[in-house]
Amino acid sequence: MDFNYTQDQQQFANAVRRWVEKDYGFEARRSIIRSDSGVSERAWHALSELGVLALPLPESVGGLGGTVMDMFIVMEELGRGLVVEPVLSTAMAAEFLRLSGGHTALLEEVGAGKLTLACALGERQSRHELFDVATSARLHDGGYVLDGAKAIALHGAQAGYVIVSARTSGGQREPDGISLFLVPANAAGLTARGYRTIDGLRAADIELRNVRVPSSAMLSAQGNGWGMLEAVTDYGIVLACGEAIGAMEALNAATLEYLKTRQQFGVPIGSFQALQHRMVDMAIHLAQARAVATLAAAEMSTPLDAGDRERLASAAKVRAGQAMKFISQQAVQLHGGMGLSDELAVSHYVKRLTVIEAMLGDTDHHLARFSSQPHFLNGVDRP
Repeated sequence: MDFNYTQDQQQFANAVRRWVEKDYGFEARRSIIRSDSGVSERAWHALSELGVLALPLPESVGGLGGTVMDMFIVMEELGRGLVVEPVLSTAMAAEFLRLSGGHTALLEEVGAGKLTLACALGERQSRHELFDVATSARLHDGGYVLDGAKAIALHGAQAGYVIVSARTSGGQREPDGISLFLVPANAAGLTARGYRTIDGLRAADIELRNVRVPSSAMLSAQGNGWGMLEAVTDYGIVLACGEAIGAMEALNAATLEYLKTRQQFGVPIGSFQALQHRMVDMAIHLAQARAVATLAAAEMSTPLDAGDRERLASAAKVRAGQAMKFISQQAVQLHGGMGLSDELAVSHYVKRLTVIEAMLGDTDHHLARFSSQPHFLNGVDRP
């Protein structure tokens, strides 16, 4: 498989990188994350002008019809620049709307930068098992009433609409019986408590008390939302891996530069063979993570069955997760105490990579998911 980017993909990535270098420097980012909203309207408008927000949307709604690979490449650049705006959360929610069909007006607003979206899929008790849903949705007067609480919805307090998973039937930990709803953020009974996460982004815990939505708010057939939820989650995993690749590349570059300039015993510490070996190990981890994640993005840009998609997404998250841990730890150690200083970009990369490793299922979760797939062991289906 040819992993080289096309000319159009490279030009798009270069445009995003130039914007990050020119208008989204480290100090500008620090100012944004300390603001009340935690995001920048100016940056969001710039991302819209660049076409980032329209890239994953269908051409029928004014989008660019980009593939998973196209978005993966853009997420690399956003990860390199530690961009905190809600690109990932909006892209995932927009994918829900695309798969469900319709919602043309909302998707047009997303592409134009006039609307942000969020996904409220996890709950306190669910951890990485998104089928563990206690939030309920019951029929009432031709619509539904939602009750429950969702945890750590990325950019949930900044969104205009939230995708909510709720149970219309079945037991709390059963995939069957889950339905998906598009809920306005200003709906009566919906409360979003926003907060800043350790990586400088924003998340929210969302409470739903007698939230009434029409039947048209349901994105899937009643009780059959699990398949769509898994598909979008796998999509988000690969995009998050792309962001992590960009962040790890920047972290490696920053560490190498530090080794070249920091002197000890009258010579740069990068001349010490033991530290050179550690930098080589960091480069190997990055290269391997990039290869697996790029393969997942390329394959998922074409039609796949659910089993293949799950294997690719989990493999990418496992290898990227291993690399995130190793590279982060080595970068901090090689920088010494400065590696944890808030004034140094290194600590911000490490915090972001720590969060990405845990989101949408951590390394251990996806290793178990990958190994449980049929034909994993000696080509024999496992029970």
